[in-house]
Amino acid sequence: MFMLILLSPSKDLNFDPLEREMEATEPRLMKDTGELAKVMKTKSLKDLKKLMGISDKLADLNAERYQTFQVNGKSNSAKPALFAFTGDVYRSMAPKDFDKKQIKFAQDTLRTLSGLYGVLRPLDKIQPYRLEMGTSLKTEQGSNLYDFWGDKVTDLLNEDLKPQKNPAVINLASNEYYKVVSPKNLDAPVIDIKFLEEKAGKARVIGLFAKRARGTMAKWIVENNVTAANDLSDFNENGYKFIKSKSSDKELVFSRKQP
Repeated sequence: MFMLILLSPSKDLNFDPLEREMEATEPRLMKDTGELAKVMKTKSLKDLKKLMGISDKLADLNAERYQTFQVNGKSNSAKPALFAFTGDVYRSMAPKDFDKKQIKFAQDTLRTLSGLYGVLRPLDKIQPYRLEMGTSLKTEQGSNLYDFWGDKVTDLLNEDLKPQKNPAVINLASNEYYKVVSPKNLDAPVIDIKFLEEKAGKARVIGLFAKRARGTMAKWIVENNVTAANDLSDFNENGYKFIKSKSSDKELVFSRKQP
């Protein structure tokens, strides 16, 4: 069996040089990325501030990022995505702890959905950027990034699924990013993962804890070489337990007492 794990990217980035040698790969939708980057290069500080809902300081930073962005992907500042993203998901995943075999497994199974790059493998080289999938950026394809990417993200995921036997797609991405995927056109069933926090007799999803749990599950999958969706119910890190009564073929629910 085979699983393709979907993740969201993070706003937090680290482009310090890697501490070990890593054979990086090229993003596979770079032509489209170049088109978006060209659009972003035309935006003023005021445009970026309004478009992204960010401060003057962040608008200045991202204006500089896009002015120096190499649309052909050839940049000395590029770094493998898995090690460039440093938000809650990726801190919990701790990819710096992966050995070579685990990095290879991650490259085959983990996919990060990206507003600028569409779909990224862990070792795909990325340049510093900020462009959330929900951004209402007008392009020739439409009024937002969902219009821009269309079926391209789903088609590329299907390419990864095509050679596999009995594949499944495990959704550990946020709703904002998962919306770029067309589940009905995927060549594999999708299984959503929900992490609940229990407090005062109630169970609910809390964003920060959910992000950390997604990263922890991705780490657990990679480190234990988990390839079958049926085995995900064994996940019990950080106090989470599988809740069979709340789960189904399309959604697996895990719960714990809120810290």
